[in-house]
This record gives sequence, C-alpha cells and structure tokens, in this order.
Amino acid sequence: MPTIAIMGAGPGMGLAIAQTFGKEGHQVALLSRTPAKLEPVVAELIGQGIEAAAFAADVTDRPSIVAGLAAVRQRFGQIDVFEYSPSNPALPMAPSTELTHENVQVHLDFLVHGAVAAVSEVLPEMLARGSGTILFTTGATSVRPEMGHEIFGNVGPAAAWLRNWAHGLHAAAAPRGVQVGHVAIGTWLARQPGATAPEEIAPLYWELHTNHDQVEKVFFPNEQPAA
Repeated sequence: MPTIAIMGAGPGMGLAIAQTFGKEGHQVALLSRTPAKLEPVVAELIGQGIEAAAFAADVTDRPSIVAGLAAVRQRFGQIDVFEYSPSNPALPMAPSTELTHENVQVHLDFLVHGAVAAVSEVLPEMLARGSGTILFTTGATSVRPEMGHEIFGNVGPAAAWLRNWAHGLHAAAAPRGVQVGHVAIGTWLARQPGATAPEEIAPLYWELHTNHDQVEKVFFPNEQPAA
C-alpha cells in the first residue's frame, strides 16, 4: 500500500489532502511539531477506513525532520508521496518596505531550509527506484507578489523561492520518474460561510500526483485553477 507523508499537517488542508489520498488507497503519515494535537485528525481518518498515524517533526530542526521521516518509514515502509505545507502564524510578518535580516531569515529557515532538509531525506530513494511524488504548498504571494506587499512582504519571497525550486526540481526529476508539483493557495481556508473549504482544493494535489505533465496549480476563488 502506498504512503503519503504530510509535513506541517493539521485539521485543515492537511486533513483534506490526507482524506483525498487515503480514499485512493494511501496510508497517511501526518508530521508536525506537536503530534499529540493531531490525535483527533488521526481518529477521523481511521474512522473513515484510512490507515493513519502522527509523527513529530519540526521544520526548523533538521535532526527532527530526519528522525520523523525515519519513524514514518519504520511504521509504513517507503514514502511514495511527500507533501510540504508547514504553517506558523506566530512568525513575524512585515510589509515589503520594512524588511530586515531577522524577519526575512525566519521565513527562509521555516519554508526554504525546512523543505530542503525534508526533500533531501525522501528524494534519493525516489530517484533510485524511479518513482515518487513531491508536492509543495505556498500562499498566492509566491505567484502574485503584489498581492501581499502590505503584510506578507517577508513571506512571499521565501514562498517564491520554494515555488522556483519546485519548478526546477520538476525539470530535473521528472525525466527520472519523480513528479514534483506546487500548489499556490489564494484564499482564506475554513469550513464556514465566506471561506474556501480545504476539501475544494485537495483534489488539485491528486491531479498533480497523477498528471506528470503538470507542475503547478494556482487556486483563487471563482477562478479556474491554472494548469
């Protein structure tokens, strides 16, 4: 049975992605800094007949990433799909006119260096066997930086780095059998009126996993997702 590992998992987008892949026969590994908080998510997935478990991994701590993914392999075997979507609203945000080394570096460490550390743990095995999928999630400012200049000025450039790498990694890895994709989300996610339910976006991840000619999906409400 194939396995998807979701790093930065939670009860929103992470759960929706887990349900999408779980219903397609994947075992689900949920990784976060506080796996105990994922117990309700794991219980919900198990209640839907999806094999799932939570693991500890802090994207700012490389040994934690290595140990978390090793624990996933010990429990479920090889990782067939890896999705990276950490979120921490406590990190400082700043407009584009007020950037400093400190408020930029914290997001580079969180998004960029965390992703590099995680991918370095799963990519070699995928390339060796000639199969696998790596998926990245960012906000819409990775694609449309003008949208976030007033508050996400220090987040957007880090997200754009991740998006750039996703495209470059796809170009390098796809000929060797490994799919790489990127989803940019330009909406407020919540299961309530006026917001976009994560379940509306989760199918985009499955499309990128199964359609190897595509590398990116950009979601905005009332817009057709970009291929």
